[in-house]
Amino acid sequence: MQTAANKFQEYLGTEPADVHAEYKHVEGGASMKALAWFGTNDVRMVAAPIPDITEPDDVILQVTGTTICGSDLHLYHGEIMALQKGDILGHEFMGKVFKVGPNVKNLKPGQRVVSSFQIACGKCEYCKENLSSFCDRTNTSSLQNYMYGQRDAGFFGYSHFTGGFPGGQAEYVRVPIGEVNLLPIPDNVSDEKALYLSDVLPTSYHTVVDTGVKPGDVVGIWGLGPIGQCAARWAILKGASRVIGIDRIPSRLQFAESKTGVETIDFSQFSDVTKRIYELCPRGLDVALDCGTFHEPKTLTHKIQKTLLLETDVPETINEMIVSVRKMGRCGLIAAYAGFANAVNVGALMEKGVRLIGNGQAPVRKYWEEILNEYIIPGKFDPTFMITHRVPIDDLAKLYPAFDKRIDGVEKVFVETRFSSAPSSGCPRTSRVDDWKSI
Repeated sequence: MQTAANKFQEYLGTEPADVHAEYKHVEGGASMKALAWFGTNDVRMVAAPIPDITEPDDVILQVTGTTICGSDLHLYHGEIMALQKGDILGHEFMGKVFKVGPNVKNLKPGQRVVSSFQIACGKCEYCKENLSSFCDRTNTSSLQNYMYGQRDAGFFGYSHFTGGFPGGQAEYVRVPIGEVNLLPIPDNVSDEKALYLSDVLPTSYHTVVDTGVKPGDVVGIWGLGPIGQCAARWAILKGASRVIGIDRIPSRLQFAESKTGVETIDFSQFSDVTKRIYELCPRGLDVALDCGTFHEPKTLTHKIQKTLLLETDVPETINEMIVSVRKMGRCGLIAAYAGFANAVNVGALMEKGVRLIGNGQAPVRKYWEEILNEYIIPGKFDPTFMITHRVPIDDLAKLYPAFDKRIDGVEKVFVETRFSSAPSSGCPRTSRVDDWKSI
């Protein structure tokens, strides 16, 4: 798939953009540690050139914290189009300003900042509304433009389908248009609390807000990875009367129950999820949120179709949500769907008047100051609840399969570099992936 996608995109050419993914290398040939993709289930630590100022609005970061995201597993499994061998992955990261371009006036070397996972121009009609993920002027992907009619913003470390920008699972990162795409972090906020403003916090908040969770709502959440765990907490903060989480991983189910008080459904025990939901909630859910994944089909039918490339994504969660919500209920999709799914239950969608909402990639700039100032700093939302492990950057290649298999009850990981501070009080100490235990 990768070869065909890259060839087709090459044939289509590139779309115009204000910034470019290619970067200059520092003089002298110095290198950094970075995690790069080389094929399906094949990621490796490499020595990559350290980036230098390439365009006048650039900022170069020394990375002090990065992480792995569930959506990175789509790359690991080769399910996102237009990956190329040697691509540096990672879209959630923070660091210290190392260098600034001549146009950068509001950021200084040594300043702590977190990066948005998307690259916004700050000037187009979407950016003017802080809808940074929909920026018109930073993604050159003609393939995405061809498939979707339009294209998202450029993203860090997420294939040439999103612009081909080298990502943050590295010791240094070049951030284009740094004054727009970096948020300064105050000294009283630790790296462990700040890092996840790059993606998981705005993404989980966005699906709750965009799908319209209201006081008194009964909310179902499919997928209890970090996005689902955070979405459960946001839903409660927005007044949900009940939250029901659906997953099959025992550690995630227990985590949601013990940490947040979520009711849970183990779909390995209750194969008919919708039947179980109606047993728990006869009226049906008010809101259903898809915080899971498209790459793990449940049924043999969709396993076969996906294997034969008759569909790229599976509709099973979407169908369960449509059936499980009440009439005029709302379904939000924040899971990272990418292509086509067969047998979506459009009849139930129409007849019940269900609002099926594609949340889109979360516009980080719309939410990150609100989350920082109104929730993290006052202590209303502490992101460290989801951090189960901390590992050095040298272990990133081993972290991918461990995270994929949910080894040792892993939920969210803080990945440190040589520029990182010591772990904050109450946060996990550094461990090595080889020492994790299978459960």
